[in-house]
Amino acid sequence: MLLWLRQERLSSDTNENEAKSDEEPLLRKSSRRFVIFPIQYPDIWKMYKKAQASFWTAEEVDLSKDLPHWNKLKSEEKYFISHILAFFAASDGIVNENLVERFSQEVQVPEARCFYGFQILIENVHSEMYSLLIDTYIRDPKKREFLFNAIETMPYVKKKADWALRWIADRKSTFGERVVAFAAVEGIFFSGSFAAIFWLKKRGLMPGLTFSNELISRDEGLHCDFACLMFQYLVNKPSEERVREIIVNAVEIEQEFLTEALPVGLIGMNCVLMKQYIEFVADRLLTELGFSKIIGEANGNSLQYSCLENPMDREAWWATVHRITKSWPRLSTHTPQVIADELVHLKHL
Repeated sequence: MLLWLRQERLSSDTNENEAKSDEEPLLRKSSRRFVIFPIQYPDIWKMYKKAQASFWTAEEVDLSKDLPHWNKLKSEEKYFISHILAFFAASDGIVNENLVERFSQEVQVPEARCFYGFQILIENVHSEMYSLLIDTYIRDPKKREFLFNAIETMPYVKKKADWALRWIADRKSTFGERVVAFAAVEGIFFSGSFAAIFWLKKRGLMPGLTFSNELISRDEGLHCDFACLMFQYLVNKPSEERVREIIVNAVEIEQEFLTEALPVGLIGMNCVLMKQYIEFVADRLLTELGFSKIIGEANGNSLQYSCLENPMDREAWWATVHRITKSWPRLSTHTPQVIADELVHLKHL
């Protein structure tokens, strides 16, 4: 009897969500979904073309100088970096699971389907890159297997993975809620780890790792921007209270991850400022989604530099930003490079 009631409730929730989907232009089924032209959503199409223009492959990243640097790192630094890479290696597969199982099947707009298709491709490149990094640095086969199986072997990685996987499996949540959740995955769950890897550039270490980090953080920033764009098109948006609930939950998990479970103090970063940085990133995401900030302006100009504890010194940081933004289209408002770009005046202070 209880099983029947659960099934009835699930069926009711599914039917309700399907009814709401019919009200959403992005989700409404049409035979036009098989044909791209004429373009109905030029801004979505533009996002797809930006993603396409930024394509890269793992073979473009030179790892030949990384291993000597790796061998000179302290044991706690090796521990931190290897565990961050283990988290990343699993995470891109989870993002793709959502794209394949949910978003690509739900969204009927061909322009958005093009973007999701390309995102699946580049997430595979990211996953390959992280696997190559682990394969290059970790020579012990048992340690390597431990890292490749991080979702099962590391409780703090499992906690983040489970949070994302629950959203994929959740049949009660609306499309809008899940868009916010995966914007949080790519915008918040990745942000602190990206910043931690940027920190290594201050010491001129691991050029292959840090360059791949620049490329991947740029891609993930674009994916986060795309989620915000899709959100703006929704008719049935979740309430601001619900969006904040999702974002705050993600912030709490990420702060715990980088200040308690795998503290950035292991590589000499400031845990308190890292927590503030994650909050600041969450505020930026809320703003892009069309809502007011939770934390406010307190973490403004200085935070984006201080979160990296005088990152690379300001001139070196700016040189990196200039090189990246000159070489690639300005794709995102969420990457560490673009945050620094917006605050270029600080280099004159």
